[in-house]
Order: sequence, then C-alpha cells, then structure tokens
Amino acid sequence: MAEEKKGLFGRLFGGGREPEPPRSDPPRSEPAPAAAAPPAPLAPEPPAARPSWFQRLKAGLARSSGAIGEGIVSVFTKRKLDAATLEEFEDVLIQADLGVATAGQISAALAKGRFDKEIAAEDVKRILAEEVTKVLAPVALPLMVDPGRKPHVVLVVGVNGTGKTTTIGKLAQKFRAEGRSVMLAAGDTFRAAAIEQLKIWGERTGATVVARETGADAAGLAFDALRSAREQGTDVLLIDTAGRLQNRAELMAELEKVIRVIRKQDETAPHSVLLTLDATTGQNAMNQVEIFGRVAGVTGLVMTKLDGTAKGGILVAIAAKFGLPVHFIGVGEGVDDLEPFEAADFARAIAGLTS
Repeated sequence: MAEEKKGLFGRLFGGGREPEPPRSDPPRSEPAPAAAAPPAPLAPEPPAARPSWFQRLKAGLARSSGAIGEGIVSVFTKRKLDAATLEEFEDVLIQADLGVATAGQISAALAKGRFDKEIAAEDVKRILAEEVTKVLAPVALPLMVDPGRKPHVVLVVGVNGTGKTTTIGKLAQKFRAEGRSVMLAAGDTFRAAAIEQLKIWGERTGATVVARETGADAAGLAFDALRSAREQGTDVLLIDTAGRLQNRAELMAELEKVIRVIRKQDETAPHSVLLTLDATTGQNAMNQVEIFGRVAGVTGLVMTKLDGTAKGGILVAIAAKFGLPVHFIGVGEGVDDLEPFEAADFARAIAGLTS
C-alpha cells in the first residue's frame, strides 16, 4: 500500500518520477552547399588572320623559288664568283625557265664589281629579285576599261584547261565591285560545263549572261551578245571562248571568225584580248603567246596555276621576249586567288626572299 501511495504521491508531486527521455530536437537541415559556379565560357578564339597576298604568292611560288634557292646555295657555298660559278648560276636560272637572255642579264649584274670575290646566297637572291623586277616592272599594268565604250569588249582566249571561264568569273566580280554593269557571253559552246559555270558566275555577280545550247555557233553568240550589250549600254562585255590548241589551224580559224563577226558591229572590238596561260606548261607557253598573238591580237596576259609548278620563271621569260602587259596572276582556285600583277612582289617571291 505504501508502495502504491508512494507511487501515487510521486506521480502527483513528481517524486520518484521516472526521468523523461531527453527530447530530441527535430533534425536541423544543414544548408546545401552552394553549387559551384559554372565555369566562365571560354572566349572564342579569334579567327586566324587571312594570309596576305604576298604570303599566298610566296607559298604558291614555293616550288619555283625552292628549286632556284637550292641551286643558288649549291653553286655559291664557299666559292668565289668566277666564270665557272657564273655559268652554273645561269644554268640554274635557265632550268627554272627564266630564259637564256634573262639568265645572262642577271649573271652579268651579279658579276659587276663582285668577280673573284665570295658572295653569300642571300645576296645572290637579293640581286636576282632586283634584276627580275627590272624585267617585269614595264609589263605589270592594270587592265584598263574605256568608259567611253559601251561596252568595252574583252575577249578571253587560250588553250584547254588554262582557266578561261574561271578568270572571266573573277573579272566579272572585280568589275561589279567597281560598280560597272557586266555581261558574260558563254562562247565556249563545246562544253556544257563551261556554259553552266558561266551562268553560276552570273548569278553570283549579278552579271547578265548570254548563252545558247551546246554546239551553237560561237561567232553568232558573240554577235548577239555584243548587240544586246550595246542596246543596254553595258559597261563591260566579257566573251568566253572554247579552249583550242595553238597548233590546230582549223580551231584558230574559228577564233578568227569570232573576231571578224564582232567587228561587223564595232570595227574597234575586241578592245582587250586576254590570253590565259597555265604556268605548269613551261616553255610551251612561249609558243602559245606567239601564235595567239598573231591570230587574235593578244593585248594582255593572265597567268594561272603558279602554285602547281616549279616553272613559275616562265613568266619572266615571256615578259622579256614579248613585252605584253601581265594584268593578273593566280595561285589557286579561290575568288581572291587572282590578283593584279605586281612585279616586285613576284620577283621577291620567286627569289625566295621573305620580305
């Protein structure tokens, strides 16, 4: 009974109460660690600077300049400038297609005041560049368009595969950028691909294109194009022609016919006759200049594919022999790879100078 009372008393007054289990606080939620900030986005790398024209020209002429440079080093390493050395040097230049006359001229300039003395290869390259510049400077002339003629007629001729149609497209782009109106005549009627290519250039440049079906008469097409260009007051008419080998008399006669038919409307046309030359043909290009010059009255040159050959020196030989203006040179297939010809740039590049 006492136990019960004690228990009751204890329960009433807290005596003998069993200790309450410790209260457990509700679990405190720890703040989640702050998420790591995402890494700052990397700044986009600036686009690679486009090489300058001289850099592209130098790269394009690397095979030509490499052959000349190796020859110079071989000839002039630890040797005095004597008759035998000069003869070997001339052979290096002739093998690079600079021509016998030009090689002799450069050799004579090198010997002046330096005979029987040692000379560094870099000095030889510098003199080479100076002499090549002298040959090329008189022919490095722009293609001039007579604003008094509506249109100024440009006939583009050459053998197969020299890049006539591509050259016409690039010229169209150049003239359109100058604000001139341009018409393209797809006179290579033998090749459907050439006609389509010229149509594409017309779309790209906004030039009007006159074309006929494959196999149409090229002279008749040129006549129609000139009449249309005169009616519209077009600034420049660029006429493509089929590639033809200079030793095929019947094909050269067709070219003469195109010119005769054009002159029925304008006896002064064509006002410019551009011959496109493939640098890879080397000495054969000399023959092309001679025959096309006689048949078509070539007024200026465009040399393409200088990046595909070690025979870039042929341009120097052609300039020395014929004295025809060199308007443009090309070192690739891109639109920007056909540039106005600069004598000093070409000379430095083919001599292997870096600046």
